[in-house]
Amino acid sequence: MANTNRVVVVTGGGSGIGLAIAQAFAENGDKVAILGRTQEKLDQASETHDNIYGFACDIQVESSVQETLEAIHDQLGTVDVLVNNAGLQRIHSVEDFPLEDWDQVIGTILTGTFLMTKYCLPDMQAAEWGRVITISSGHGRRPDKYKSAYVASKYGQIGFTATVAMENAQKGITANCILPGATNTDLIQNQLGDLADKDGTSKQEALETHILGAQWMKQLIEPEEIGALAVFLASDGAAKITGESIGITGGE
Repeated sequence: MANTNRVVVVTGGGSGIGLAIAQAFAENGDKVAILGRTQEKLDQASETHDNIYGFACDIQVESSVQETLEAIHDQLGTVDVLVNNAGLQRIHSVEDFPLEDWDQVIGTILTGTFLMTKYCLPDMQAAEWGRVITISSGHGRRPDKYKSAYVASKYGQIGFTATVAMENAQKGITANCILPGATNTDLIQNQLGDLADKDGTSKQEALETHILGAQWMKQLIEPEEIGALAVFLASDGAAKITGESIGITGGE
C-alpha cells in the first residue's frame, strides 16, 4: 500500500500528543479521524488541517466504538492505521487509590486499546495490510510513585500489543508501541501540583524528581517528535518492525 492517502484513526486526538500525531499523518497526505468524547473540542482540532475529521466516541463502550467505526467507514473508508493514544492520569498512593479512578484509567487506556484494536483488525486482515500503533509510555517499563493505575495500564498495553503482533505477523499487519518519556503537554503540566502536594515540595522539585529525574537529556519530549515516529512506523520502511516497544524518552 502507498504510504499516503490512507485512513488513519487516532484516539484522544483532540489535543496534545494525539493531535500532533493526527497533524503528522494529515501532512503526510492521509485522511485522519480523531476520536474523543467532546465533539466541540474535536471540531476545533479538526480546523487545524483539512485532512482531519472529528468523531465523538467513548472508547470504553463497545457499542460506541462499533458505531464510530461504521461512521468513519461511511465517510472516509476502511481503517488502514490505528493509533491508540487516548489516556488520562490519576495521582494517588495505592492504599488511597479510589476504585472509581482506577477503573477510569484502566478503562480508557487498556480497555479502550483492546476495543479499538478488536474492531479495526478485521478490515486490516481482509486488506492484508494494517498498522496498529499504541502510545504506551516510558512508564510501560519504569514505574513511578502514585501512578499505579497508569503504570499498570501502560505495561498492559505493551503485552497486548505484542500479542496482536504475533497473531497477525503473517497477515500483513504490524503492531508496535511507542514509549514516550515526559512530553510537553497539559497532562504533564497538570500533574505537577498533585505530585508536589504528595511530596511536600515545589512544582519545580516535582518536575525534577518525578518527570525529569531519571532522564539523561533533562528535556521534555515535544509531541511532534512522537508524531514523526508514528508516521515512520506506518510506512513500508517499517514493514518488518513488529511487536516492538520503541522509546522516545531522551534517555533513561
